[in-house]
Amino acid sequence: MLKPSFAALVKDSPILPVLHMESVEDAVNVSRALYKGGITCAEIVLRSPVALDCIKAVSEQVPEVTVGVGTLTTTQQVADAVAAGAQFLVSPSFTKELASAMIETGLPMLPGVVSPSEINQALELGIDEVKFFPAAQYGGAATIKALSSVFSQVKFCPTGGVSLDNMAEYFANDSIFAVGGSWMVPKALIAKKDWGAITALSQQAIAAIASQEVCA
Repeated sequence: MLKPSFAALVKDSPILPVLHMESVEDAVNVSRALYKGGITCAEIVLRSPVALDCIKAVSEQVPEVTVGVGTLTTTQQVADAVAAGAQFLVSPSFTKELASAMIETGLPMLPGVVSPSEINQALELGIDEVKFFPAAQYGGAATIKALSSVFSQVKFCPTGGVSLDNMAEYFANDSIFAVGGSWMVPKALIAKKDWGAITALSQQAIAAIASQEVCA
């Protein structure tokens, strides 16, 4: 196998929080709050000047959380994120050059796809776990169901428009091993530094998965 399994990484809590952080201190506190709520991984996206600093701080100060990087669009970003301490890699898009750079790190990884052609290119590189993004805009669970009927060996992590209200629809498909989203880390709660509320939302999400028996 060319890379470690991403599905194995999130097996115990198949929700991947997408964190857009503007403060290193907030990133550390949010990660701790997520962990208290039962979520063990966090994806910090490269959408702020301090994103790499946030990844470094969480990897060092909250080692119980597996922190990774999202919104990778260049090979240089891959190298920078690994140097900062990212433990997994997520991209919103797919190119062979970017995906190859991600593979070379030896870390769990999810390139972004939405089409049969992109999935086929991923398979040509030995990649069978992908991010489906933006999920809602590209047909959501129904589209993934159609794609998985053709690409039965591929496992998906939909992100974009996934919420507590619709994640059961996604998990009803066995080809979906996790979902990504930010509903448990709303900007308003981060601004108020209400870490307890973030923990409560995380617990709610994990409990919903358990009660619906949507995870193996």
